[in-house]
Amino acid sequence: MTSEDTNVPAELIGRLAPSPTGHLHIGHARSFLLAWLNLRSRGGRVILRIEDLDRERVKPGYTDQILRDLEWLGLDWDGPVQMQSDSEAALQAAANSLLESGHAFPCFCTRKEIALSAPHANDAEVRYPGTCRDRFASEAEGQAELGRQAGLRFRCDPDELQLEDGFRGPFTANPGQEVGDFLIRRRDGAIAYQLAVVVDDALSGVTEVLRGSDLLTSTARQWLLQNALDLPHPTWIHVPLVVDAADRRLAKRDGDTTLKSLQDRGVDPRALISWLASTAGQECASRTTAAELVPTFDLARLPPADLPFDGAQERALLSQR
Repeated sequence: MTSEDTNVPAELIGRLAPSPTGHLHIGHARSFLLAWLNLRSRGGRVILRIEDLDRERVKPGYTDQILRDLEWLGLDWDGPVQMQSDSEAALQAAANSLLESGHAFPCFCTRKEIALSAPHANDAEVRYPGTCRDRFASEAEGQAELGRQAGLRFRCDPDELQLEDGFRGPFTANPGQEVGDFLIRRRDGAIAYQLAVVVDDALSGVTEVLRGSDLLTSTARQWLLQNALDLPHPTWIHVPLVVDAADRRLAKRDGDTTLKSLQDRGVDPRALISWLASTAGQECASRTTAAELVPTFDLARLPPADLPFDGAQERALLSQR
């Protein structure tokens, strides 16, 4: 590399990463649109990864519906669709590497045992009490004594981290105090979310991750895993959520807000894109396409507050068929 090459920026690569565990809803549509626009407006590449590792929750047919939904929204991607399950060998290798390096340890606890041992933890996520940390010399020893399979947990000391978010700015996190040693491989052998996304993002060369603010708490855990595996840190951008009348984020169980439901009822996707873009501070026509927003998109115009979606907004969309 010559001295003139040192200032050449790395290729901008981001991803859309839906899970086939239910229908996509308006909240997904807004986050995916913002991620897509933030990449396309700067000449970036968009990867589509289907996160299908959760065997208990993945449902047949949802992957095909996800593709139809994204095409209906006018969001394209570069290269073939990536299935997270196809990288399982690399994911298992990363988990084993963390175990061998001492960054992870075998854990034989069930969810019920953890819940009972941490009765005062908040409802969102129970803090792991450290029951199996340094309890057994090896996975085989624990299995012989307890007669059950082990999961793997990442050692997470109570150290404060100073991190940066591309939308919210600097923030402080302490996953060791907040969640403790966190799961990276379940007792059934499936790789857990935190490790899976870290490895898959690295394999795909992802440099930017734009996602909903509900995942901000995952950032510190993923940062620690990247450090332990000597992987680069992408730029993280956490955007406000779409919430219901009770100020709760939309969920896949909320059938009336699904993109399939809107399609079935004849909603013009250009009307939805226009509404989503206008709520994100973008100037646009009453009916527009995602591609038409690319030249003028500016994430800095996005309001910081969550976006309410209720019956009035739904009726307004349904009127634009």
